[in-house]
Amino acid sequence: MVASLRTGLGLALGAATATAHLLLLVLALLALCVPAGRRALPGAARALARPELARVGRLLGGPAVDGDREVDGRRAARYLVARLPAGILGGTVLVLLVTGAVFAVLVLWSWLSATPLLVEEPPYVVTALEVAYYTPSGAVLLYLALAGLAGVARWERTAARHALAPTREEQLARRVTALAESRDAVVAAVDDERRRIERDLHDGVQQRLVALGMLLGRARRHPEQLDLVVQAHEQAQRALVELREVSWRVYPAALDTGGLAAALESVAERAPLPVRIDCALDAEPPPAVRAVAWFVVCEAVTNAAKHSGAREVLVDVRASATALCAVVSDDGRGGADPTGGGLAGLARRVAAADGVLSVVSPPGGPTTVRAELPCG
Repeated sequence: MVASLRTGLGLALGAATATAHLLLLVLALLALCVPAGRRALPGAARALARPELARVGRLLGGPAVDGDREVDGRRAARYLVARLPAGILGGTVLVLLVTGAVFAVLVLWSWLSATPLLVEEPPYVVTALEVAYYTPSGAVLLYLALAGLAGVARWERTAARHALAPTREEQLARRVTALAESRDAVVAAVDDERRRIERDLHDGVQQRLVALGMLLGRARRHPEQLDLVVQAHEQAQRALVELREVSWRVYPAALDTGGLAAALESVAERAPLPVRIDCALDAEPPPAVRAVAWFVVCEAVTNAAKHSGAREVLVDVRASATALCAVVSDDGRGGADPTGGGLAGLARRVAAADGVLSVVSPPGGPTTVRAELPCG
């Protein structure tokens, strides 16, 4: 009901402005004869088109007006001319609808109250037979009027959409900008990944190997001290474990051998807190999408374990024919900063795959990390 009233108001306003614009069209044709008038017409067309586009967007469900984008003057003029018939037709249908509604109310009142329909002599009272006779035709006319109003509203929306649609040059410029941003995000994500691998190798495996070398050197100088050999063996085992951990974080082999679900189970097994995995996939996503989804889940679980104080993490992965959605939520203290290093790196990684990452982490929790990745 509210939507119908809003549409009726939008069409009524459109009829009023169309009548005014019809008069202004005559002045515009006269202004074309004067050079100064021709120069002023594009600006005047933009000024008149903007409130019309806003009316269609707010009342008729048309495209929203971008406040940062100015409609070209010539396109604005074409839009104003194209919507003139729609505005006048909408006003005509509204007048007919209101007239028919008033007449129907008078007829029903005359029949129900047994009062004369007209004030003229002789008095005339509508009978039940006449009401039954005119009701089908009235219902058909009402349907045609409402269908006509819906058609006019659709006409207005289509005209506004064509007026606001970006030109080919604008589309190409937006695409170039998006590609440049995506390229920068890929480069930044790769650099971050390289720095993280270097840091893991330097702070972990490299230190283990240095200690192993020192122990082996001491063992060579003192062959009788068996405990040095035992310590060297232990250091070698730890270095091997850490090296496997680093290689797993770079790219787990389970992604290729067992698929995304198996790789996520390995995340749960390695996590220092309980992680529940709910992975519903009818088919394996593309390798690039699979890798990004695993990376998002792995980093989100790691962040939850390190910073949130959570007791449990829930991972939910769903896929459709066109997109994969991975949601990681924990019951921690919240307050995560989406612009922080870890989450910002996640956002760049997801953006490089043309996906969207959202983080909801109010103070007190819970924290929810959601990644949507296109699969097409």
